[in-house]
Amino acid sequence: MLTDSFLKDRILEAKRKSLAWVTTMQAPGLPDGVSRVSAVHDAAMWQQMLLPGTYDSIMLRQLLGDALPQSSALAEWILGARTKEGFFVLPGLDWAQTYKRPSFAETQQYMHFHTTNYALGALDALGVVDHVDLPFVTPFMDAQYLWAWLGRRDMRDPWLEGNNIVNLGSFLLLLHRRDPSGPAMQRLRDMVDWHNQQSEPYSGFWGPGQQFSQEALLFALCGATHNLHVFYALDEDIPHFNQSISRCLEQPIAVRSACIDVDVIDILAHGAKRCPHRREEIEHWLRTMAVKLLDFQNTDGGFPDTLTGERGYDGWVNGYKEPQGHSNTFATWFRWVSLAMISEVLWPGWQPWHFRRTIGIGYFRDGSAV
Repeated sequence: MLTDSFLKDRILEAKRKSLAWVTTMQAPGLPDGVSRVSAVHDAAMWQQMLLPGTYDSIMLRQLLGDALPQSSALAEWILGARTKEGFFVLPGLDWAQTYKRPSFAETQQYMHFHTTNYALGALDALGVVDHVDLPFVTPFMDAQYLWAWLGRRDMRDPWLEGNNIVNLGSFLLLLHRRDPSGPAMQRLRDMVDWHNQQSEPYSGFWGPGQQFSQEALLFALCGATHNLHVFYALDEDIPHFNQSISRCLEQPIAVRSACIDVDVIDILAHGAKRCPHRREEIEHWLRTMAVKLLDFQNTDGGFPDTLTGERGYDGWVNGYKEPQGHSNTFATWFRWVSLAMISEVLWPGWQPWHFRRTIGIGYFRDGSAV
């Protein structure tokens, strides 16, 4: 029988190995904390990937309670990837090699939002995010502009749009943190109202066809993980959230990918607090999943995303690629977010997990956010 004591010991040993592994990702000749994405990442050839390697490793170390570099050099290095509009981009990225949607403007906005939210999460961990201006958010402070933007969300692709929405929500929350009397909070409430108008009773998720296709349901689930962060951050009621828990508990208890696994676990971990009558079911699912995640750790101490195929950067379709199976900063961080949320559900307060304050993966409303 797998006892709590044994499982806790396994988690602590896995944590020790991951912290030792992440130090080996230090990029030579660059400020302390600038990281490669994996052992096979050639930093000289693929300098662009140093930015995601760095922000992922910073938020991994923050989560696990590791001491982050005190020098300003690391934050200054990250800020070097910032544009005059306030976005963060992979340095030297060739936009002709990117694709998320047929519209280049939509591809660019997706990638701008995605990279910027994670870079800001790292800068928040380093304690300097409040000094970073976000001029590109200004138009979204206007109600008409925001509602028009929401009206253009194509929820036939709920996973992609969930990322767009949580990223914008994160930017608005940062602005609200700086100016509580400003319009940012009302725009966030507008986002909640927009979601409430289209929540699917079958799942509590967003997007058509979920009850007829397992793939559509999975994509809606993974997208909803992101959308729901706006509700958690505002402590808003979530329509049909009991159904959301049911749809997650119906998912196989198996390691699939770092993204899919953390998305299911995120909803269940928040569900344990919001729907206490489902806690026993949720705890059983999460406990079993914790063992599978721990078994998936590589011998070097990091975690892979999956074991087959190639891994690159979301949207950079003709850019960096590496074989799956290698430990990488993205997967290691995501898998520790999963394990930390599971731990907090099973044994509240057992470990001082330092979840990020900005919404997006790594945020946990009921955890000990820094």
